[in-house]
Amino acid sequence: MTGRVVHFEVPFDDGDRARGFYRDIFGWQIDAMPGFDYSVVTTGPSSPERGPTEPGYIGGGMMQREAPIEAPVITIDTPDIESTLAKVTAAGGAVVIGKQPVGEMGFTAYFTDSEGNLVGLWETAAPAG
Repeated sequence: MTGRVVHFEVPFDDGDRARGFYRDIFGWQIDAMPGFDYSVVTTGPSSPERGPTEPGYIGGGMMQREAPIEAPVITIDTPDIESTLAKVTAAGGAVVIGKQPVGEMGFTAYFTDSEGNLVGLWETAAPAG
């Protein structure tokens, strides 16, 4: 299913302070992502083999606050980032960061909507083989 919110990002000024805040208050598991200046946020039950084990689960990430990500961002799933970005611009939005790979997992992009809100996109990579 596409068009659903699948991820969130929370920028920070002080990483240790922010990670501690969300761990202490909400019990989030927050781990550094090897090879990236990014922390992966697990907000509910998950297993390394299957990923999220609870319906409706949404995980996220945290990173240093810097333009263009200066406020929390939601990320929406799409089967084709490039065609979605074309629709965004046709509807009055603007591309902020075009399609970029995220390791071998998939692709991300960022746009502003008609109201100026920064929104992320996610496209899962096609299975190898």
